[in-house]
Amino acid sequence: MIKEKPIYVTNLGLAELKKELAHLRTVKRPEIVEQMQEAKGNGDWMDQTEYMLVEAELGFIDGRIQELQHMLDNAEIIEQGNEDNVVNIGETVTLQASDGEIEQYTIVGVAEANPSQGFISNESPLGQALLDHLVGEEVIVHAPAGEIRYRILTVTPRTQSAN
Repeated sequence: MIKEKPIYVTNLGLAELKKELAHLRTVKRPEIVEQMQEAKGNGDWMDQTEYMLVEAELGFIDGRIQELQHMLDNAEIIEQGNEDNVVNIGETVTLQASDGEIEQYTIVGVAEANPSQGFISNESPLGQALLDHLVGEEVIVHAPAGEIRYRILTVTPRTQSAN
């Protein structure tokens, strides 16, 4: 049997995934099933559109439940701490771009990535380029917009949740 690629999450991220899964299973899915029964019971051709919409929503929820269960089944907890000044998953990195701009990102697994909040995936171009590099090193990111250079200024343990 082929081992699945690990889904890296922090303890906070794992708790959020479990919370979302429980909500979908115990609250949202039963609500949608009830709506389907009501729409099915009406029998009017106009209500068939409503039934199809509710059925599609149920399909989406079932897909999300499967996705969350897969993430939880393959979750690997990101351990906190940075004794060695090397960039690892779960740590916050302060960078200086070649134009002098200072940026800060926390490297997380795909399940917790939220770039607009500064949480980037370990699989993103920037996340991949930073991993295993030391404070003071320069890294080159091969992004869709072209080549970008950064200098790693600091590496600190993650202190907050992506959500």
